[in-house]
Amino acid sequence: MHKTEPGSEKQDAPDDYVPSQRRLDRERHKRARARRATAIGAVSTLVTGAVLYLVVVNAPGWPRTQETFFDWGYAREAFPKVLEGLWLNVRLLLVCGAAVLVLGMLIAVARTLRGPVFFPLRFLAAAYTDFFRGLPLIINLMIVVLGVPALRLQGVTVDPVLLGGTALTLTYSAYVAEVFRAGIESVHPSQRAAARSLGLGNRQALRYVVLPQAVRRQVPPLLNDLVSLQKDTGLVSIGGAVDAVRAADIIVGRSLNYTPYIVAGLVFVALTIPMTRLTDWVTARMDRRRAQGGTT
Repeated sequence: MHKTEPGSEKQDAPDDYVPSQRRLDRERHKRARARRATAIGAVSTLVTGAVLYLVVVNAPGWPRTQETFFDWGYAREAFPKVLEGLWLNVRLLLVCGAAVLVLGMLIAVARTLRGPVFFPLRFLAAAYTDFFRGLPLIINLMIVVLGVPALRLQGVTVDPVLLGGTALTLTYSAYVAEVFRAGIESVHPSQRAAARSLGLGNRQALRYVVLPQAVRRQVPPLLNDLVSLQKDTGLVSIGGAVDAVRAADIIVGRSLNYTPYIVAGLVFVALTIPMTRLTDWVTARMDRRRAQGGTT
């Protein structure tokens, strides 16, 4: 007679599991509710879109607005030139984004240094963040792009792209510095104390224990700042740099038709949406890990 090993019945039990009728009914009810919610959402979206469409196309000034802002001929003319100018915006995003992260981190670390000997450094870092967070970006761009060439300094560039990128870096590094500082201060002091008890110095504890946790916690707001930076790269056109916005502006100035602005706006939206969805995905993933008690 075949004898079963002790515990084998328990091991085989999960393979023979059959969900109860109550559980099957509950799951069926959940699927039905999900399908109903999806259907209601789709119908609501279609109705709202139809109402908005009818309101817009029946407006008294719609024919003129359509001719001025939604001309297909000017859209086809503007698209390749706007796309060519967009490459400048992408390069500015990559270069300025990297510079903003480095400078923002340095400022944040300077603001969190302890001890009276570092007071001047903390004061300068705080003054920097307060000034550039309060100064409107458009004014900062005008000061840097138009003011620096007026000084006629030897060896200082007058390239509007470089100067515009510098202004973007100055402003956004102040915002990113506060994001990093919030992350650093959110790390419990016991983490630093534990690192010191293991023989790590202050700089080693900051580098190997505090900063990794701080950066990981602040990924969603950092990505949000990156999305904002992508949009604001279009402001460098005020200095004459031919980016996507400036390329559209040239066509508008010649034709007096504003369709190229719509094209440039849609191109920026198409570039920004994937970054926004990435931010949402990262935020949701971190929220799930936090809810499950995982490392944040």
